[in-house]
Amino acid sequence: MDNARLSVGLLFGGESPEHEVSIVSARSIAAHLDPARYDVIPMGIARNGVWVLTGDPFARLAAGEQPERGPHPFLPFERGAEATPLPDVFFNAIHGAGGEDGQLQGFLEPLGRPYTGAGLLAMAAGLDKWITKRIWESEGLPVVPYRGLTEEGWARDREGALASIQPLGLPLFVKPANLGSSIGIEKVKRFEDLAPALDRAFRFDRRVLVEQGLEVRELEVAVLGGDDPFVSVVGEVLPAGEFYDFQDKYLDGRSTTRIPADLPAGLQDQVRASAAAAYRALDAYGMARVDFFVDRPTGRLFLNEVNFIPGFTSISMYPKMMEASGVPYPELLTRLIDLAIKRFQQRAAKVRTFQSGSSWFEQP
Repeated sequence: MDNARLSVGLLFGGESPEHEVSIVSARSIAAHLDPARYDVIPMGIARNGVWVLTGDPFARLAAGEQPERGPHPFLPFERGAEATPLPDVFFNAIHGAGGEDGQLQGFLEPLGRPYTGAGLLAMAAGLDKWITKRIWESEGLPVVPYRGLTEEGWARDREGALASIQPLGLPLFVKPANLGSSIGIEKVKRFEDLAPALDRAFRFDRRVLVEQGLEVRELEVAVLGGDDPFVSVVGEVLPAGEFYDFQDKYLDGRSTTRIPADLPAGLQDQVRASAAAAYRALDAYGMARVDFFVDRPTGRLFLNEVNFIPGFTSISMYPKMMEASGVPYPELLTRLIDLAIKRFQQRAAKVRTFQSGSSWFEQP
């Protein structure tokens, strides 16, 4: 595929609680894509799941519009947009469920167009914090002590679930397993507050993670590529509050970041090597932000989570860490599109058919 000039379908919005963050990320991406190489086609997904493809999708989603779905049952497009041509490549800027959990990738695969980021398997495993930790544990990578709960198990035996969590001690962090942007996360300091926090978390997801609360430094690394990825310098988030929550991250802006982080050279190397190992363990591709904790009392390094569609807002760590590592924002976007095309061509070269030479399957 010649990428001298390509049409780029920029996907944003979605049905997850990260809808608003995705709009801001996509606006930033659209502003930084090289206009000499790319024609940007905004493709918004409204909160009701309908694809908004006409007019100004940015303005329509920002206004909260939820258009009527068209008459074709296999297409999520708005009425009147069913004949929208396919772009040359899709740029996925949808955070959270729907865009970052394999659903969108499963829809895009049969369309026969490249798309940025990892494939279905990595996305599905990477968004679910519980599954991610289990995979990393299987590779011998260190994770914060935790317990995972399902909504069904919680409803069946609340007392048993609470008893299983108590050995983690206090404080605790309660997290919906499949959300990002710190949405739905609560810090629990008293055991009597744990059950209500779990009830609130289950409003967002049927799978919830409870993690041991440590006194930590929060480190992040940006990763770009395939099996032998480029890993950025290490960045550090300096939360203004007790942890880096949504209010602080996007609204108040009181927290600060340090890029590169002030770390001993040996620890920097350990973080970057661990990020690459964590990335490969999930069969990641394209991009990811890998987050770490350093326990202040012991100095131990723990993997926290991975984000396969990291924020691309003006304050987002992923593009800032890449820029500090010699990859400016416009070049980063170009590399992501090039990686998408490379993976598409790799898949297209594989043998997809098989014929046994027998007519055994023709019999009724």
